[in-house]
Amino acid sequence: MSDFLTTRELAALLRVKERKVYDLAAEGALPVRRVTGKLLFPRGEIEDWLAAKGRGAARGERPLIVAGGHDPLLEWALRESRSGIAAFLDGALDGLERAATSGCIAAGLHIPEPGEDGWNVAAVSERLAGEPVVLIEWAKRTRGLMVRKELGRRVERLADARGLRFQSRQPEAGSELVLSALLHREGMSGEDLQRIPAVERSETDLAAAVAAGRADVGFGLEASARQFGLEFAPVVVERFDLVVWRKAYFDPPFQKLARFCAGAAFRERAETLGGYDVSQFGAVHFNAE
Repeated sequence: MSDFLTTRELAALLRVKERKVYDLAAEGALPVRRVTGKLLFPRGEIEDWLAAKGRGAARGERPLIVAGGHDPLLEWALRESRSGIAAFLDGALDGLERAATSGCIAAGLHIPEPGEDGWNVAAVSERLAGEPVVLIEWAKRTRGLMVRKELGRRVERLADARGLRFQSRQPEAGSELVLSALLHREGMSGEDLQRIPAVERSETDLAAAVAAGRADVGFGLEASARQFGLEFAPVVVERFDLVVWRKAYFDPPFQKLARFCAGAAFRERAETLGGYDVSQFGAVHFNAE
């Protein structure tokens, strides 16, 4: 048995793609030697590295945080369930990165992908390749154009927003990815929108900005538009999923949240907010091997 592992051998041992091994090596995350342009991994040091990684997982070093895209229903459920899980909802791409770097136990995602029901799976399987995660459905959400009533102009599709002050979200927000995909589908680009320089970092803040007259239109959730009494034109139904660290899924805090969300209070809140379909809550859309 050789004292060194090749990239292919280590990928097989870790049950990840070879690309993931190259990424870890480039980040300095694992022991590696470079010999005549090849990467070789000292077997003994790799075994020690795996043991240390296992001890860290056993200690539950991931913070008790749900990151990712902002969702009013999720924010409410985390509080109301008394699960003890904190929220740091600063964008789907931010959440995906935190999930990949052990910065949370779960992340909310609504990343559009090709296909009729294409959401989140490719992004998770690529960025979290080989990680023990499961992707479960939180809710389907209606997203569209929210417009202040005083505008006196019908805005039913993205082309109708030309010439209006458009309120954007931060680049890490999943809504910006969805918006970009829809603009492309309509033969438009971001330059066709009169974007306000300042961004809003949550669905609630986006709706508040439009309601206060700081913008004419925004691309947000029906639930937030209702909360602030805005006109709303539905554009897309997106699937908002939670990618969950598998160990955390079975730990008491997340199980407490899951039990709460299986109850009547959760369904009633979703109906009251509007624009939610929680009938498939908990459905598994990806389960890492």
